[in-house]
Amino acid sequence: MCRAIADALDAKFNPVTVRGEITSFSRASSGHCYFSLKDESGQIRCAMFRRAASLLGFSPVDGELVELRGRLSVYEPRGDLQLIVESMSRAGQGALFEQFLKLKAKLEAQGLFAAARKRSLPVMPRAIGIVTSIGAAALHDVMTTLQRRAPHIPVLLAPASVQGISAPQELSAALARLYGLTQEGRQGLAAASGIPGEYADQTDAVIDVILLVRGGGSMEDLWAFNDEQLVRTLAQSPVPVVCGVGHETDFTLADFVADMRAPTPTAAAELVAQPREAWLGALDGMTRRLQDAAYRRVDRLNQQLDLTASRLGRPAARLGQQRLRLAASAQRLQFLSEQLLRQRQQELQRLQAALPQALQRGLGCFEERLERAEQHLGLLDPTLVLQRGYAWLSNAEGETISHVGQTRLGQTLHATLADGELDLSVLCQK
Repeated sequence: MCRAIADALDAKFNPVTVRGEITSFSRASSGHCYFSLKDESGQIRCAMFRRAASLLGFSPVDGELVELRGRLSVYEPRGDLQLIVESMSRAGQGALFEQFLKLKAKLEAQGLFAAARKRSLPVMPRAIGIVTSIGAAALHDVMTTLQRRAPHIPVLLAPASVQGISAPQELSAALARLYGLTQEGRQGLAAASGIPGEYADQTDAVIDVILLVRGGGSMEDLWAFNDEQLVRTLAQSPVPVVCGVGHETDFTLADFVADMRAPTPTAAAELVAQPREAWLGALDGMTRRLQDAAYRRVDRLNQQLDLTASRLGRPAARLGQQRLRLAASAQRLQFLSEQLLRQRQQELQRLQAALPQALQRGLGCFEERLERAEQHLGLLDPTLVLQRGYAWLSNAEGETISHVGQTRLGQTLHATLADGELDLSVLCQK
């Protein structure tokens, strides 16, 4: 009977959207959430399983007004009516979230979020552009991180409001100003003015990466970063853009169109500023290797000189000839040492120039290996088997059930499916 009632509810009402106040909220060790939703006319039991609960962008508390989407069901062991919650948002955000999803789908269909558009970040940027509010805590965090990790890299700030009705226009205008300070922007300026590109505005550094940052807040606070025009402006950036808006659980459309999303503004700064100490350490190591090579070469020549000196004869004429040869060898040794040192210095300069490209290629190889490892690991995911229609059965003690003989009539079993879990009873055995 309970199953028939559940089927009738599913056919007539589901899916449903309800709004009310949370009461008796609890989170089980399994990750499932159980609570009741009430309003002035009544209340209903709710269950939010681990998969849906993991997608929450906030921590629900008793007394909080929320909007739920889910399906009505009947908990057969007790015959209770319950709502299986598939998504939850704070009341008042439902319309905004729906607008967010519609715009996201539209821009995604136009290819603005495609992975092929994403560019890798520069290993050693010539300058870093920042777009944020001049009084924001995020600016202080970013500047502190950049000063600590890479104080030698110039930073150019384009201030703009990050909240309010005028924020999208100000953010777009700030980005446009920074675009003009990139390599492409300066070349365009030089072409328009007739000045050669290498002499155009020499006093300002060339921006190689842009940070768009803001601290955390509610969906309404971050809504400026979901503006369609701002997203399209970001998509036109001539250099990679790192978006560090909100906290790790906050997502905006700016995150999807940016070349890289950072969980926080501080993390965004760390992504574009490699520690200066690492580069200086690598340079010191190459200098020591060059010096060691030169010293070894001089030692070998000195050994040859000693051997030559030991072969000198006693007659005065022979001694004079050997002295002349010795002086000539000393001159050649000095010349070769100086020549070798110059060659090593030239090689060091070449290695210094090639170091950024070599590091970037190495990072690319490691990223490819990581992606392949992730793909191989995904193939071993046991949930893929569950998604093909299989289920894992276990008894009350957690033991796996693989044979009919392990069950008895009336026994309660636990079934794990791809999208949730069920409690079953054995009605017959075959």
